[in-house]
Amino acid sequence: MRSHVSLSQWVLLMIICSISSCLTQATLDHNDQTKITQDYIVYMGERPLGEFTASSLHLNTLQKVIGSASDHVSESLLHSYHRSFNGFLARLTQEQVQTLAGTDGVVSIFLNEKRQLHTTRSWDFMGFPKQVTRVKGVESNIIIGMLDTGIWPESESFSDDGFGPPPTNWKGSCQNSSDFSCNNKIIGAKFYRANGEFHQGDVKSPRDTEGHGTHTSSTAAGAFVSGASLSGFALGTARGGVPSSRIAVYKVCWSDGCYDADILAAFDDAIADGVDIISISVGGSEPKDYFNDSIAIGSFHAMKKGILTSISAGNSGPSPATVVNFSPWSLSVAASTIDRKFLAKVKLGNGETYEGVAINTYETKKHTIIYGGDAPNSEGGYNSSISRLCEQDSLDKTLVEGKIVLCDGLNNASGATNAGAVGSIMQGNSFRDVAFNFPIPATYLDTDDGNQVFDYYSNTRKPTAKILKSTQTTDDLAPLVVSFSSRGPNPITSDILKPDLAAPGVDILAAWTQANSEAAIPFNIISGTSMACPHATAVAAYVKSFHPSWSPSALMSALKTTAFPMRVEQNSDAEFAYGSGHINPVKARDPGLVYDAGIHDYIGFLCGQGYNTTNLRLITGDKNSCSASTNGSVWNLNYPSFTLSAKSGHSITRKFHRTVTNVGLASSTYKAIVKTQPGMKVRVTPKILCFDSVGEKKSFMVRVRAKMSRDMISSSLVWDDGSHQVRSPIVAYVPV
Repeated sequence: MRSHVSLSQWVLLMIICSISSCLTQATLDHNDQTKITQDYIVYMGERPLGEFTASSLHLNTLQKVIGSASDHVSESLLHSYHRSFNGFLARLTQEQVQTLAGTDGVVSIFLNEKRQLHTTRSWDFMGFPKQVTRVKGVESNIIIGMLDTGIWPESESFSDDGFGPPPTNWKGSCQNSSDFSCNNKIIGAKFYRANGEFHQGDVKSPRDTEGHGTHTSSTAAGAFVSGASLSGFALGTARGGVPSSRIAVYKVCWSDGCYDADILAAFDDAIADGVDIISISVGGSEPKDYFNDSIAIGSFHAMKKGILTSISAGNSGPSPATVVNFSPWSLSVAASTIDRKFLAKVKLGNGETYEGVAINTYETKKHTIIYGGDAPNSEGGYNSSISRLCEQDSLDKTLVEGKIVLCDGLNNASGATNAGAVGSIMQGNSFRDVAFNFPIPATYLDTDDGNQVFDYYSNTRKPTAKILKSTQTTDDLAPLVVSFSSRGPNPITSDILKPDLAAPGVDILAAWTQANSEAAIPFNIISGTSMACPHATAVAAYVKSFHPSWSPSALMSALKTTAFPMRVEQNSDAEFAYGSGHINPVKARDPGLVYDAGIHDYIGFLCGQGYNTTNLRLITGDKNSCSASTNGSVWNLNYPSFTLSAKSGHSITRKFHRTVTNVGLASSTYKAIVKTQPGMKVRVTPKILCFDSVGEKKSFMVRVRAKMSRDMISSSLVWDDGSHQVRSPIVAYVPV
């Protein structure tokens, strides 16, 4: 029963380690063996109007810096982006990059870096039951583009029973092969691998061998599957948030991660194919400027075409400013707990039992315990300071084989497993709010209980233990934002609140790959903001089924202003953990008012961020220019939150101008209700908004004055008409 945990190990390893970004494979330049080439993405903005030959344009651009040797130029051009925006992937030297950066028509150049991948009960927990009101005919026409590891099409979650042909607006295709075909549920599927390198276990088709993409796709749009569980755990009916919606699969992630070039190629296709929502649970290791970031670029062009992109916030919490997806035109989703948790006990030879967290589908027999620090792989160059952590290759197999190994700190148990251990007892105080599954039975104890186990081991001539099968219990504190979920503030635009909201992302049961035939399981339980993202994706699709013409910003506004507030007592990072609050699917359908924004709003925002007219015209493909009249301050972007930063001990005053659109009752009156904390004063002008028709717009101004005697002050503004409560957080903080 080992195969189902491989991806969970990967997610866990990313959480407990700081993963540096990896560069693409370097090759030697044909003309100069001393010049190293690497793969770079050359972003050129919006695609030219009308028909154009992308390869010719891109080859001509390359020829200016490489020279006229046609063979060399052709070999350097690896891929052209042309369906939804303009750009290409090329193999270049650093000198060529510097020259190309100054060429007319080039917005940005950045390395093709590797990114990493960042559910039965969760929908009921959010108050979104199976019998919820739906517009079935419209929901069936919603197409969700999943950028992930692919999909396992034979899963019951993707049955097309009862589905008609694909929607008429669908322009995509299916890369059928001997091992893969689409149906009326999975209406499109493609895979991307610009560097052409495949590793053991990779399948050259949209088929998912990792499990992650199958899990996220079924969370968003999986069909009803009764009796779903992981070996009896989380037993119930598995379902996606919009089970009638269609899925278009874009496989951009493989066993070694997800490359920027492939992500951009998938965005290029998904936008042109006609998807309605894009979902991507992937992120980098460090923040980048918007137009040096493949996901920000792709989601910008999706926004221009009316497509919302839902993205995972990242798994690098709880440190501040670790959110990795933060563009204002996309939805950044944090991970929260649901009301169940999994516990794993270890029973020692002296009869004492200690309880930790883990998902064990079976228990061990009684085995001898050995402390990792007493079993270093000396021949491999390791000593006890490393082996006590049970890191990969650090343990002596002859000493560990057949035993339960006691480790200091949380790890993914691969070191113990590969050394032949039959179980692992770990101890630590970080990430205790999530249960991981491991390749062998394990438990993760707090340090107090871990010390008790160590004392027993140290003072017993033949110490033994038995790790029990896990038990499922209720978590009365849920929802709270899990510790690994990346936190704000926004690392690039400090006064735009990110993440946007929280959604279930802990211990989520959903469909899984069957790639390992020896120990295949149809469903698996894993955790991550990767799991939270498709929940938000589905809610956005659900809202869109009622309001097909709403813009991406209107959809985001509906989700955020109807989110229910979360408890600061359990979430000390407050809005930097959960944004506007916890997603509330049913209320999001009828928000009352929305904060809408379009391309011109974002152009003003980008002008205010220092982008020049030349680059903006390339990015947008129009004649807009940055000037004193168009430069918009970050505080005036029509965003459904209000954020300001200031130095510690200083006072600051900001004015925010906003416009709301009535999408509720035609005749309605909204009153401003402000809740403040000490140190902040808020004035709203006007305090009453009266509407006479649906679609009518009203503007108002919020003046916020904050004295920063502490790191963060949270308040809120609610527009209330008696039926709708349109809530926006107000946050003042001291930057890290």
